[in-house]
Amino acid sequence: MTDQAAASPVHAFISDTIKGHDVVLFMKGTPDAPRCGFSSLAVQILDHVGASFVGVDVLQDEALREGIKTFSDWPTIPQLYIKGEFVGGSDIVREMFNAGELQALLAEKGVALGEVDA
Repeated sequence: MTDQAAASPVHAFISDTIKGHDVVLFMKGTPDAPRCGFSSLAVQILDHVGASFVGVDVLQDEALREGIKTFSDWPTIPQLYIKGEFVGGSDIVREMFNAGELQALLAEKGVALGEVDA
């Protein structure tokens, strides 16, 4: 009965969002208008690999901004989730991208890449 999602409406929202989408980036701002360099970097990397993702602006709600940190036990934003699994922040995403590990993880999880309508 001490389940995080049951204990907090914010954690329930985060959990539902992660379950409802293959790739979710909790970020400052939106994918079209990031409001910090770290969020912008994460968006650029996801766009570069062709991953379709949902951006959630944590600046819209202080409870969400703090809740995502306790949900993942990770102190910084942005935070990337792939198929429900916490991947990391912008430094980890950048390192994984540079090593080819992000693309491999997306492929391993069955996330379609690069399917952009021409």
